[in-house]
Amino acid sequence: MGRFNKLLAALQTESEQTESELVELESLSTEVLELAEESTDLQTELLKPESQSPISSDRLVISRDQIIRDPHQVRKYFDPDKLAGLAQTIAEEGVLEDLAVYQLTDRPGYYQLVFGERRYRASGLAGLTEVPVRVIAQPNQKKLLKLQLIENKHHEDLNPIEEVEGVLALLSAELEQPVEFVITLLRQMDNDVRRSSHNVMGQSDAEAVVRSLEGLNIKWRSFVLNQLPLLKLSEDILEPIRQGKIEYTKALTIARLSDVNQRQHLLQEAMVQNLSIRSIRERIKQITASNASKAASRTASSLSKPEITTYVKRLGTLSTQLKQTPVWQDLQKWERLEKLLLELEEIVSSDKNS
Repeated sequence: MGRFNKLLAALQTESEQTESELVELESLSTEVLELAEESTDLQTELLKPESQSPISSDRLVISRDQIIRDPHQVRKYFDPDKLAGLAQTIAEEGVLEDLAVYQLTDRPGYYQLVFGERRYRASGLAGLTEVPVRVIAQPNQKKLLKLQLIENKHHEDLNPIEEVEGVLALLSAELEQPVEFVITLLRQMDNDVRRSSHNVMGQSDAEAVVRSLEGLNIKWRSFVLNQLPLLKLSEDILEPIRQGKIEYTKALTIARLSDVNQRQHLLQEAMVQNLSIRSIRERIKQITASNASKAASRTASSLSKPEITTYVKRLGTLSTQLKQTPVWQDLQKWERLEKLLLELEEIVSSDKNS
């Protein structure tokens, strides 16, 4: 398992790396994903005592109060039921896998959590005041974000919202630009492809984005088209995705409904019945058609008798004017009038038949 050791060594390195070394690290990241069958636990492999990694680590048992949670942790949502189940196991067996931390230089006696957020939370629910930790050297923030994404993707721990936010945070760190800049850049890259242009695609920032996403086994355009739109969803759609109650592709389809009540009704129906995307689309078509029909009925019924009389008078006036005007001598105007009359006759005829 030398590839894993090399990945951790690259993560811990404090010196500046050349471009080729960064490419190699991203290639190694892809290998970690492809070698999932060879390793049942990436985190254990990186931190177990018998690992040949040159990075030294110390095993300690410390107070939970000494651990500071990572504010940039990629994973945000933790299923309450699964967390409670883990807490029960910890209460009976203890924490079986060490948390990974590094010592905070500006806060002596305190440690920053790197891996093990779920175990940290569950140990608190189990009533533990101390937990076992593996102390490692402080990692580079960019490499830390990348490794967190790899580990969580390996275990399928991230929901789609967390993955999007995590990827954007990593790209923000890679480019040393705000997340808003990254989002704008990704959309500009997509526009370039649509227009067969190279205004942005040839720039170094765009190349860095493509390279970084490939290192995570993510196709950049698929990310832009299928995952980036999640950030625009309303909270009533986002929360079920975070909780794993519905696939994000189905949620994106349901989000097309602008009416909140109709959207919520279809969302609940889709979750309870596990509707397919095809079924969801059919229901949206039905709802849209029904809305249009009701809108047309409201418009027709909203006309008062005086308004109807006014329209009839206007048509009568036009009829009188047509008899007196030389418009029939102009062939182009005549043809236009003919088309308009045919449309009027068709509308009146269809109303009579209905």
